[in-house]
Order: sequence, then structure tokens, then C-alpha cells
Amino acid sequence: MVTEDQIVAPIVPTEPTEPTDTVQDLLNSMSTEEKIGQLVVVGMDGTMNNEDNQAFIEDYHVGGFIFYKDNIETIQQALSLFNELKLVNEVNKIPLWMSIDEEGGRVTRMPDEFLELPTNQVIGKKNDPVLSNKIGQILGRELLGFGLNMNFAPVLDIHSNPNNPVIGNRSFGDGAELVSALGIATMQGLQSQGVVPVVKHFPGHGDTSVDSHIGLPVIEHDLERLRKLELIPFQNAINEGADVVMIAHLLLPKVDADYPASFSKIVISDILRDELGFNGVIITDDMTMGAIAENYDLGQTSVQSVLAGTNIVLVGHDVQKVIAVIQALTDAVENGKISEDVLNNRVYAILKLKEKVGINNDPAVGPDVEKLNKDIRNILDQMKE
Repeated sequence: MVTEDQIVAPIVPTEPTEPTDTVQDLLNSMSTEEKIGQLVVVGMDGTMNNEDNQAFIEDYHVGGFIFYKDNIETIQQALSLFNELKLVNEVNKIPLWMSIDEEGGRVTRMPDEFLELPTNQVIGKKNDPVLSNKIGQILGRELLGFGLNMNFAPVLDIHSNPNNPVIGNRSFGDGAELVSALGIATMQGLQSQGVVPVVKHFPGHGDTSVDSHIGLPVIEHDLERLRKLELIPFQNAINEGADVVMIAHLLLPKVDADYPASFSKIVISDILRDELGFNGVIITDDMTMGAIAENYDLGQTSVQSVLAGTNIVLVGHDVQKVIAVIQALTDAVENGKISEDVLNNRVYAILKLKEKVGINNDPAVGPDVEKLNKDIRNILDQMKE
């Protein structure tokens, strides 16, 4: 016999609740100006914060900064600069990308207090992925100590042209598997420290005879050739969790006769997105480089790049050029050339990555130079073995 206190109320099925998409909620709360700001990462002049930087942050809501050797003199100066920019950015909802080209070897922006890591070419001759991973970790620790959260490295270009004036010893070597293995190991070393690596320069800058900082390189390879060599390290890195890919300023007439890779829908959407299956963030190489600045309108090129599938336009130099790019993007959004759907799509991926990495405006305390230099010495000793 069932007593009254044994009677259990029937279970009423509840409607399943949708998981909360915090990134979508953030996106929905943003103004159009704030969204457009996320589409750019900008350079700055000098070694101290200034009115232009304040305007970039407070008026244009830029997505982040890139820092060059000219911005960095000493550890203390750099740390003060980076922390001050973060402090200014507390007026905004979204933390900044604090980015740098720190490949090691020839391309380094670190202050002189740090020992220099070997070039990728030297690392390639050693051909030890474990060592490359350690180097990636060291790079990550250096940057993280400053509060930097994005590194334009590793280089996945295959050094297939010995006369290449711009890549040279920045490449791990002339084989796709070697470049893949060492590049991915470096990438994962950076990721392990909470720094976002940017693999570059898609679809491959290794076989050029022109420096894209000066002019526009033309590569006569067709897509079949790219699939057999240049694209392999990028495909492998994507398969292993690459978060960001940088697009090079290269013209490949047999792939896209009209537009350089950095604003080619064929290269960005058809090849990188659809064929290689990359769903992460795409950033251009610096749009103020000679390849673009000497041949194209900077603003219109930036709009075209976003329409082609790019998320972030990198404008590394010149305040007026930064403003011109932001104005061109703003005009394109206002006149409907860049639709609301396209704008939201590009920005959502950026916000998603910022959330995934957990970047913030917290001040950094500075790198442990003594420990890092000790670890770099160990690397240099291992290179001699």
C-alpha cells in the first residue's frame, strides 16, 4: 500500500536550454564603430604613448597594435608603454591584440638585454622538432612577460629560391616536411605559453625575387604547383590547430590574374578557407608595404580584402594611413558594400579567438631576463652539438 508521503510528483519535462554564446552577446552589444575598429591592427610612432594612440583606442576602438624595433628601446620602457596602452584601453569592452614580429634570428624586436636566438635556417639544419618547440616556448615567455599576446611567427615559407631577397634565413629550409615539422613545433611552443602564433606568409613567399616591402612580387606558379609544395606547411599547420594565418602581398597570375593574394577572394576564400578548411582568423601583411602602397589605393584595397574573407587589416605605419583605412571601411559599411552579415562574421571570429586565449588589459610584470637568457644559452649550446 502506498502511503501519502510516498507519492512522488510526476517529473515535468523541461525545455532544453540553449547554451549561452557569450561572444555573440558581446557582438550584439557593440556599436558599428566598435566592430569596424576590430578589423584593424595598427602601428604607432615612437617609444611612448601619445595623442594618436589615445585616439586609436578611444575614438576608433582599434583591435590592437603591432610593435616594431623603433618602438622598443629597453625592457622597462617597453613594459611601461605596453601597460599604459592597456590602461587606456580599459574604456573599451574588448582587450587589445598586443602583437609583434618576433621570429628569432634576423627578425627580432626584443631589447638588447636579451640574448639572440639562432635563425630559422640554422634551426632547420639541426632539424629537431623538440628543440623548435622549446624555442617557441622561449619566444612565448619573452612576449608574455611584456603582456604581448600575438606573434607574427613562425615563418612557413619554403626557401625554394636561393635569390629570394626577403625570406632567406628566415625559412627553416627548402623541404615542405622540414618546414612543416619545425614550424608546427614552434607554433605549438608559442601556444603553450598563451601567445597566439600567426603562420605566414600564405600562400608562400619562398620563391620570390622581389621584396614585397619594396615592390609587388609576381609568382608564376599555378595552383597544382602550390599544392605540391608551398601550401603543404600551411595545410599541416591548420590540421594541427593554427589560429591565425597571414596573407602575403604576392601576385599569382595563374591563380588570380587580377588581385594580389592579400585581397584575392580566390586565394583567401576559395583556397585558404574552402580547400584548406581554415576557419580561424586571417590577417593581411602590413598594407603600408611597397607592394600595396606603390600600386593600389590603401583604403579600397583594405575593403576588398575584408570582402575577400580577411578578418584583420594590418596597417603598420603612418597615422594618416591608419585613419584612411578605417574611414574606407566605415564608408563601405555605411553604403552597404560591406554588409552587416559580413561585418559580424569577420568580427565574431576575432572576438572568439580573443575569448579562447583569454587576453585582457591586466598590466604585465616584465619578463624574467636572467632565466630566459639561461635557457637561450642552453639552446645555443645544443645547436653546437
